[in-house]
Amino acid sequence: MSNSTRDKTKVAVLYDLWEDTPPEAEPEEPRPPKGKPGTRRRRKREKPDREEVFDALEKLGHEPSYLVLDGRPQSLAAVARADADLIFNLTESYAGDDTKDMNIAAYLDLIDCSYTGAGPHALYLAQDKSLAKKIFAFHDIRTPYFATSYLGKLDHAHDISFPLIVKPTSEDGSIGIDSSSVVGSVKELMEKIHYIHEEFDGPALIEEYIEGREIYAAVIGNTEAETLPLIELDLSRLPQGTPRIAGTDVKWEKETQAYKVTKSAPAENLDEETTHRLSETALAAYQALRLRDYGRIDMRLTEKGEVYVIEANPNPWLASGAEFAMAARKAGRSYTQMIGEIVDLALGRY
Repeated sequence: MSNSTRDKTKVAVLYDLWEDTPPEAEPEEPRPPKGKPGTRRRRKREKPDREEVFDALEKLGHEPSYLVLDGRPQSLAAVARADADLIFNLTESYAGDDTKDMNIAAYLDLIDCSYTGAGPHALYLAQDKSLAKKIFAFHDIRTPYFATSYLGKLDHAHDISFPLIVKPTSEDGSIGIDSSSVVGSVKELMEKIHYIHEEFDGPALIEEYIEGREIYAAVIGNTEAETLPLIELDLSRLPQGTPRIAGTDVKWEKETQAYKVTKSAPAENLDEETTHRLSETALAAYQALRLRDYGRIDMRLTEKGEVYVIEANPNPWLASGAEFAMAARKAGRSYTQMIGEIVDLALGRY
């Protein structure tokens, strides 16, 4: 844990605007964060994460400021001119394009800015789920068998069997995933692949559906990274016959029954051996994709005790109600201490 023992540091909190909103008309509440599968809004309105991070930096004795990327070249130039010792990188897209978060990190590298979180390589590897799964397989990290389909081409096909879950290869935050994503026949599979191609103009990831508990592991650190206490998204109260998956209704649609009956909380009823296996698997996935400072690994735990990595999340959502902060609190870290530790980890790399 850390209260940041360094001298006062100028830290610019960098975030991005969505849609075509001009800076002077910025919405009070941002859209659901991209790249954060498993995270959920709290039921009452809360501060945007950037404000919570800003407040924590002030409490730590740093000098925080805001920087915004709004999709215009001028905002990129403003980042280059910023008088900051460190950029706290909360960006998730550029000009509304979720696939360009890696370009922002690369830009910060080009202009020699120190910044928190994942570099461009990790952001790219984690975003391309099929590539990430190949890397997991190389490192003997269990992940569901899969194939990808696009424009009539099938890539890296295992001997997969129904039921399957079909989702976009490069979208996050459960975008493109709902109860119809789990398919049990060739007809349903073809229909869902067609939908992904039409809606997202990209490959469909066809993955074995793993029945089990949805477990999230927050990882913090670099050379001596550690896994924080495990968090579970409890899907057991979803309506009978509904696939136990965290689709958009579970994540974001607050008026749905699925949202109302699901919640995240520290995982319970896990024996020591299973907890160790989940934690070590998460750490291996974190290191395999070159995540740094902090990240979250999403896993499934079957009744047989098998652990499957579903995906990795660089720079996960840092709202105080999100799973990462929940895990930090369970580990004895206050929100302010957690932010201070991320700052120190980033500064320690430069």
